[in-house]
Amino acid sequence: MLNWQFKHYNDLLLNEFHDILALRIQVFVVEQNCPYQELDGKDKKCYHLICRNGKGDVVGTMRILPPGIGFEEVGLGRIVLAESARGEQQGHEMMKEAMTFSKEEFGDVAIKLSGQKHLEGFYNKHGFQSTEKEYLEDGIPHVEMKFTP
Repeated sequence: MLNWQFKHYNDLLLNEFHDILALRIQVFVVEQNCPYQELDGKDKKCYHLICRNGKGDVVGTMRILPPGIGFEEVGLGRIVLAESARGEQQGHEMMKEAMTFSKEEFGDVAIKLSGQKHLEGFYNKHGFQSTEKEYLEDGIPHVEMKFTP
């Protein structure tokens, strides 16, 4: 069973932010063999979803970007689930939690994300549709997607 929590950057404990970064680097840099600039300054302006397993380890995270930070709309980014937490529909649960939080925090508004192209079908299941903007980011095919309430 996973535990879901949302915190603004200003409310994160130092160890929580460390564990969020460690997970993002483990998956995006090490597992996907893709060196990139992880810290981009946006984390300080965002809410962060923290997903912990029964032992308290951070196994999932994403950031929820207020309008104007990553997109004109609300944005979802740095969506990641540890390999140990995959395969049990936890990614879908994480998206549901994020969508509920976004609606409660920002209202019935459009939400954008930039996802890896191979996950387009996953995001489609949560109401996101391609904006037809596809591009390479750090050598990985990505697609911009939008949820419209």
